[in-house]
Amino acid sequence: MKKIVSAEWLHKNLSNPKLIILDASIESNASGKEFEKFEQTIPLARRFDLKNVFLDKTCPFPNTIPRPQEFELECRKLGINNDSEIVVFDNNGVYSSPRVWWLFNVMGHQKISVLNGGLPNWIKHGFRTEKEHIKTYGVGNFKVKFDKSLIVDFEQMVNNTIDKKFTTVDARSESRFNGTGKEPRKHLKSGKIKNSINIPYQDVLQDGKYKSKSELNKLFEEKCKDEKELVFSCGSGISACIVMLACQIGYVNSLKVYDGSWTEWAERNGLNGTI
Repeated sequence: MKKIVSAEWLHKNLSNPKLIILDASIESNASGKEFEKFEQTIPLARRFDLKNVFLDKTCPFPNTIPRPQEFELECRKLGINNDSEIVVFDNNGVYSSPRVWWLFNVMGHQKISVLNGGLPNWIKHGFRTEKEHIKTYGVGNFKVKFDKSLIVDFEQMVNNTIDKKFTTVDARSESRFNGTGKEPRKHLKSGKIKNSINIPYQDVLQDGKYKSKSELNKLFEEKCKDEKELVFSCGSGISACIVMLACQIGYVNSLKVYDGSWTEWAERNGLNGTI
């Protein structure tokens, strides 16, 4: 499957018996900005709850990747099979859906695409909608094939400040990256991790959709030229995946994310207090 698909493509493929449509919408971003609420969804969509189900609730940091066995169990509850062809979307065009794309890749399932433009673009095309997600389906046989190498941890990030084995791409705003803007988690200072560059996630999008492959290639060539390995970070692991997928589309095949992101880095390095 392609990494991203259009609303037109999804509309033509709704009858595919292997197709699973996941709605990964969330209510707001880390800064508290609320996203538009829709009273409708795409036909056959199932709710993929990033904020309450598909995360590690025992971890002190937000949005931490769930344990493989828990991910497998919850996917089976959603009726997902090993041969399922998944399309994931969200209510903000492109925001939380790339996180789900990355999660499935970490868990060994590559048959997944992000709906470019999400629910707003589907509605804009005038395609049929439903008032509720489907809730009746059989238990799936989804089996995790966990790839731990795609998750970069705190110790690897610390070591990288010394040996520079990779370059960190930070998806936060320029002001937060430069330490002049406030973090949404008010007890933490803003700033950057050593050996990192800044590509705000908004720079890879236009009107709620990914920019063209050529535009993304130009952006990454300017920011990351000659960098051999990239690891993606943000505030809490969601917008990092937006830029990671943009890199996949227009530049290089890099799937590694620092899951704890700036929240863990600042907490564990004692970067407390406002700017």
